[in-house]
Amino acid sequence: MKLRSLLFAPGDSARKMEKALASAADAVILDLEDSVAASQKLAARAMVADVLAARDRPGVVVRINAPETAWYLSDLAELVRHRPDAVMLPKCASAADLLALDHHLAALETQAGLALGAIRVLPIATETTASVLALPCMLASGAGRVVAMCFGAEDLAADLGMSPRLSGGAYPAPIAASRAQLLLAAASAGVPAIDTPYPDPRDPDGLARELGQAASDGFTGKLCIHPDQVETVNAAFTPNPVLVEWARRVMAHATAHPQAGVFTLDGQMIDRPHLRLASSVLARIG
Repeated sequence: MKLRSLLFAPGDSARKMEKALASAADAVILDLEDSVAASQKLAARAMVADVLAARDRPGVVVRINAPETAWYLSDLAELVRHRPDAVMLPKCASAADLLALDHHLAALETQAGLALGAIRVLPIATETTASVLALPCMLASGAGRVVAMCFGAEDLAADLGMSPRLSGGAYPAPIAASRAQLLLAAASAGVPAIDTPYPDPRDPDGLARELGQAASDGFTGKLCIHPDQVETVNAAFTPNPVLVEWARRVMAHATAHPQAGVFTLDGQMIDRPHLRLASSVLARIG
């Protein structure tokens, strides 16, 4: 599943879900959590179930309610049978949360006649200070299902009692450190890192600035809150043609000479780290 742009759509708005599903976003996240008021949770769950049953595109994700809420298990029980491509787990605070979700999904997949592991997991892994401290061991309990790790700045900033961004768009030190921790954890687990949403869809310059930083830091995708952000986000995380051509040539040479630990291409020494980079580039173009 290509994950450059992941567009949220509130689960209690048929119009917004339809618009998101028609967009060019790589994934659409039908949201049952933050964008849905408590009084609308049950109605939203039923609406999302209907959308899942009728969908005709890949890359449909559901953000369920957090594990400590009364809605969490009921969300899973209702929606797994409609087989979303993935479940987004908010407020993922520890390895125990991922392990519990894996067990719940396995039971519900079996009940629904689905293959074990059919439904993948996207944890938002930095929404609390506790979750940031748990990052080094978090993936051990859910690595088989986890398709990417998501950085969430807004909830973390609230937990710390600060604004998520300074004037000019830079992150305060604790947010920046948590962001770096997420990147390291994702790289260690061998999964993509997805950046936090840019909060103002009316500020394309700010979005472009943040995307440039995210791409250079090693993120491969970004959460989106408005369809107008999708095209810019897709462009930012699509490898340029020169890099793609280099990656194809590297992999072709490696395939043709499997015994060569090191070789030369255009005068440049190519070894195992370059092969990993080339493989990563090609994976990002699908």
